[in-house]
Amino acid sequence: MARIVIVGAGLSGLRTAEELRRAGFDGEIVLAGGETHLPYDRPPLSKEVIRGDKDETTLRPAEFFTENKIDLKLGSPALSVNTAAKTVAFADGSELSYDELVIATGLTPRRISGLPQLSGVHVLRSIEEALALRADLAPGKRALIVGAGFIGCELASSMKSHGVEVTLLEPQPTPLASVLGTTVGALVERLHRAEGIDVRVGVGLKTLSGDGAVDTAVLADGSEIAVDVVAIGVGSLPVTNWLADSGIELDNGVLCDAVGRTSADHVWAVGDVAAWTIGERRKRVEHWSNAGDQAKVLAGALTGTGDPNAAAQVPYFWSDQYDVKIQALGTVAPTDQVHIIKDDGKKFVAYYERDGLLAAVVGCGSAGAVMKMRMKIAAGTPIADVLESTSA
Repeated sequence: MARIVIVGAGLSGLRTAEELRRAGFDGEIVLAGGETHLPYDRPPLSKEVIRGDKDETTLRPAEFFTENKIDLKLGSPALSVNTAAKTVAFADGSELSYDELVIATGLTPRRISGLPQLSGVHVLRSIEEALALRADLAPGKRALIVGAGFIGCELASSMKSHGVEVTLLEPQPTPLASVLGTTVGALVERLHRAEGIDVRVGVGLKTLSGDGAVDTAVLADGSEIAVDVVAIGVGSLPVTNWLADSGIELDNGVLCDAVGRTSADHVWAVGDVAAWTIGERRKRVEHWSNAGDQAKVLAGALTGTGDPNAAAQVPYFWSDQYDVKIQALGTVAPTDQVHIIKDDGKKFVAYYERDGLLAAVVGCGSAGAVMKMRMKIAAGTPIADVLESTSA
């Protein structure tokens, strides 16, 4: 009986196992993860868990895996893969053979080197880290969030709900500048300032200090901030260190074709760690919905049941901040021209133009206006046509 080993027991690994069963694969599936928990959802960590609405985010109960004959190997990360022998070695000394291997190891947070080891400093990735950060929050405490990407912005919103005084630090010109550009980033900055967040842009963190517990943050411009809690969210890196000697082609992730095949026979990759071929380039897409989309395509290709000409999905992601949802369809590039077509001082809609075509739409509190543009983005609609229909 064929065995498929999926390394990485997060959302993308779980979705791959589910889609393989839906595609009719009746062989052995092993889902292996380094954490001891059942597969759980990570996006709520910076939102519902920090706010106190949830204490855990398990995706499927234990009986689901029994019913679907998915063997779980938890609590031991993969150390290496031998593609010639078709085996994976794990930290507990065990080894698994595979007929097909799926890499779904996701991301690990970037760390800021040189910072002292102090209590009150958190890097958010696991459920334990989220609960530890929440335990440090109390009304009147002074919190510093380093990095105003999606995690940092969501943390600012969630931590503010505890009555914490929040400073949001970002070395780029605006929050989310690298993701949504500075035009829309400025609108997000406005949202946070209106909620009482002390947003400081164009300056980074130099160091932290304190006697055992953090009490001071020194910024790159020499200024100091008194702090009780620090959350660091300065991006993530694909977890590929265990593949270093495998011969599998890597470049800021695992390089794949348009359906998840890697450069090694019988090895696939999916989710945040995987750089799939999209059009004429390879790109990692770090969004929740992408995990399910890719898992379905990969399972169909691996089992031979999928549509080889299936159209690529239009990337979609969202972020809950305060009482609004920021949503994005399509892909944003730094050189895109941005057209703000709606802005009431809080809610907004922006169209992104590239080579004369509609490339992406981003909206805040404007779900209908964003989602109706999916087909126009997929079709490569001229921006002039979109703007004309909007103004009509």
